[in-house]
Amino acid sequence: MKAKVLLLSFLLSGMLYAEIDVRVSNTNYTISQGSIFPDDDTRYLYNYDRLRLQADYSDEEFFATIIGDGVNYLGREYVSSPSFEYVKRIESNTPFSTQTNFYDYDEGNVYAKLYRLYAGYEDEYNRIVVGLQNITMGVGRIWNPTNLFNPRNTYALEPDEIFLVAAISYTRHIDDVSHLTLVVSQTKEDSYKYAARYKAFLEIADAAVNVVSSDETTMVGYEVEANLAETGIEVRSEGAYIKGELLVNLLEKEDVEFFQGIIGADYGFENGITVIAEALYTSQSFEYKEILLNIDSEILPNLLSSNIYLGTSLTYSFNLFLDGSLGYIESFNDKNSRFITPTLTYTLNDFNTFSLGAMIQNGDSDSEFGQFSNTYYLNYSLAF
Repeated sequence: MKAKVLLLSFLLSGMLYAEIDVRVSNTNYTISQGSIFPDDDTRYLYNYDRLRLQADYSDEEFFATIIGDGVNYLGREYVSSPSFEYVKRIESNTPFSTQTNFYDYDEGNVYAKLYRLYAGYEDEYNRIVVGLQNITMGVGRIWNPTNLFNPRNTYALEPDEIFLVAAISYTRHIDDVSHLTLVVSQTKEDSYKYAARYKAFLEIADAAVNVVSSDETTMVGYEVEANLAETGIEVRSEGAYIKGELLVNLLEKEDVEFFQGIIGADYGFENGITVIAEALYTSQSFEYKEILLNIDSEILPNLLSSNIYLGTSLTYSFNLFLDGSLGYIESFNDKNSRFITPTLTYTLNDFNTFSLGAMIQNGDSDSEFGQFSNTYYLNYSLAF
């Protein structure tokens, strides 16, 4: 008993010298959304709410983070729909479940999940992180073809809300201008995915080589990012050669090989307008039914319906409280279509933010974006 008390006292005394930061946030959306299935004209009105608790611990070279979410969907018609059944199938590709079962009540559905849980060590030359984390690769602002772990989803309501990865990542800073990163992650099938990334500054640009390997997938990619002379324009490119396996039916798989790459540029004007432009090319496109069939594939984000896309984003601050943004993506196919995301954000203070936005899908009824309905939403975010 005495030994336990001494151990507890030692741990508590250590925590006195550590820094612990606790944050609470709540994100609430009221959403008007159509079905995610092309032949279904049903429209749903529902409320989505996420309560997030985050704790960050740091003590000299050591650090740890835990983020947990409580998620609630309110709207009986929506939570009983095939669209919601699809949402329930999408979860992290980890060796154990990171979320509870969905609990159904009279008017909605609720569940809890781990969003991040990791710990690590960092000094001048080394950084190691172990746990449920985010693996970053690529320089794209709209698309990330080289990131086969958890890429940004441009077409989602919250593009930066990405699934965690169960991994060990290690970065070695070789010198002031170069570093090597190694990653080992484990998937839900208890298989492993390995990655290596070497990045260095080469005279006029930052460049990197990325390699990812697993039982199902091989990827070799590159990144280049630089400032265009004295213009203030930042240019970038990212590309990946991908070889993997895809389902052609419920019992049979086939090998696929294709290249996917982006080129892009950013520029910030003196009047507060910032413009992002990016073009995406993929050597192989896929039909919508093929994409749905491979919902559990490691390369799902790389399965695209068109060979060429052009995207741009414009943001502008009208004043201290009011900001606007407009995103536009054109899909070049037999029948062109477009994805448009206007957003208006009002910041009341450091804790309260309101946003009004839409995801507009325009084109012929049998085109990539035109076959889906528009989404409209009102968002209220509280953080403290």
